[in-house]
Amino acid sequence: VQLQASGGGLVQAGGSLRLSCAASGSIFASDTLDWYRQTPGKQRELVASITRGATKYADSVKGRFTISRDDYKAAFYLQMDSLQPEDTAVYYCHLIRPGYWGSRSEYWGQGTQVTVSS
Repeated sequence: VQLQASGGGLVQAGGSLRLSCAASGSIFASDTLDWYRQTPGKQRELVASITRGATKYADSVKGRFTISRDDYKAAFYLQMDSLQPEDTAVYYCHLIRPGYWGSRSEYWGQGTQVTVSS
């Protein structure tokens, strides 16, 4: 699976962006789809995750970000509202596909830069 993230850019504080992640091939209902972000010198941080419709969010983005998926289009999204300068980061999409006997495969997109100006 190859993932292509897009939708990043420069936005003023309080603005919105919608990130998209397109997968080559198919997305399966059992796949876990995530968005991470990373700033220089820091570890990659899990921002949002969706598994079979169940969502989880980092405390810092709850109520402002929404993750969604469209398995038919083999894509998933991160709607980011009320953006703040501290949301500035490179955002990565990530897919976990369960396999047999407890195995799993992971795939990463290339990252898209989000910059929020104050």
